[in-house]
Amino acid sequence: MSTFFLASAGEPTQCSQPCPLGWFTLSTHLSTDQQEVITQLRFSDHGTPRAPSTPLHLAACQQLDQYFKGQRRQFSLSLAPSGTAFQHQVWQALLTLEYGQHCSYKFIAEHINNPNAVRAVGLANSRNPIALIIPCHRVIGANGKLVGYAGGIERKAWLLEHEQKK
Repeated sequence: MSTFFLASAGEPTQCSQPCPLGWFTLSTHLSTDQQEVITQLRFSDHGTPRAPSTPLHLAACQQLDQYFKGQRRQFSLSLAPSGTAFQHQVWQALLTLEYGQHCSYKFIAEHINNPNAVRAVGLANSRNPIALIIPCHRVIGANGKLVGYAGGIERKAWLLEHEQKK
């Protein structure tokens, strides 16, 4: 399972690759203990190829490729998402969701022992800087409808359908 670290300041190193959802751009920094960590993963419709240039880029690109091919269900990468303590708590809870599982925002709020924080969980979910690896796409509305995904509802639908193929 992926783990969280604290990233230090400085310029990110990035790679950008095509994928079934368009393009992804992965950003990494050095952590406070000088370990390379992922700080951002974003999807877009267009991109310019930027080859992986670090060991973590290579590992992440390989794991993402395996995921898209249906060969990987869980990521094992060093992460350092920038956010508040509450957001980190929500994102840690998201990491416990299994491949193919989906749940409501209320479920996550209850999971973190803060059942009245449903809207705050939704906001934390929307600010997840490492989409897919921190699987915010697995959270849906209480009524079962797809709601909110920074990468777009179409990508969220694709990811959920992809994970149902098992």
